[in-house]
Amino acid sequence: TDPLPRRRDRVLEMPEVELGMLDFLSLFGCELQVVAGEKASILGRVMQPANRLRYEVRFIEAADDCLPGIEDEALREAVSEAVASKRASLPTAAWNATWGVEEVENLFTRTEGLYPLEPGPGTANLATDLNTLNAVLAPLLEGGTDTSLASLGNIHQQWQTHQAPGQLILTAQMLITRLNDASDVIESRLRGRPLCLDGKPNNQSDIVQGMFFSVFVEKVQPYLVTVRRARDDIIQPLATLAEQQREVMPSTFEQWYSRYLALEGEDSLWAELDASQQRHIELWQQQLEQCGMRPGA
Repeated sequence: TDPLPRRRDRVLEMPEVELGMLDFLSLFGCELQVVAGEKASILGRVMQPANRLRYEVRFIEAADDCLPGIEDEALREAVSEAVASKRASLPTAAWNATWGVEEVENLFTRTEGLYPLEPGPGTANLATDLNTLNAVLAPLLEGGTDTSLASLGNIHQQWQTHQAPGQLILTAQMLITRLNDASDVIESRLRGRPLCLDGKPNNQSDIVQGMFFSVFVEKVQPYLVTVRRARDDIIQPLATLAEQQREVMPSTFEQWYSRYLALEGEDSLWAELDASQQRHIELWQQQLEQCGMRPGA
């Protein structure tokens, strides 16, 4: 199942601030008339989130350009108020154009299995897109419009071809379960009779040491490294994408964010994975130490 909250729980309602028709007509000859006219059209009423964000930015820029030439004081005040409202709601429009779009759901699908040991080039492309998006959004979230949204549509399109975040979440859950299961076995063994007497190796300890190197060191550890790298490259910028929009983040999304994206915190899946890995390594060290075989010693 897809862990991402449903779209209706992710999308924020945008405040509608439009100029009255008489004011609109009196702006003839000003670019703002063209921009406002787009929103009034049938297509404008059902704008996709990315287009709505572009519209809000264009409205603000067009209004700023028009304001110096508006002689009517009441109209100038109405346009100024509209600009202020639009600028204040930019974070809401930005949220809807990122976490509110359908395309983001594909990133977190869990139908594509586990994260591969050797990921393809698509992972690097996704990481680049996410970092680009975060850089584009930063000024918008401060109320500025001096940023290009040209890449937004292409980034959304690319999201439809990537499932790495969902694979990583599934993989982290699997690794936590497997590491904890194996750790429980070692912990149970440690509570029993020591593997070696007087710290001297024996045949049994040789088998255990061989298992440590052939299974954990040669197979499990490289996969953990791959997953950690992907977490830093993909989950981290996704966490940033959500974190920098914390001000408008819906409460229904916050719990999901804390679990699947945040790298720290008591609810974090990634902090849980780190703790499971640390516990597993420490138990292996304790087990092998009984025989004077502590790794790294």
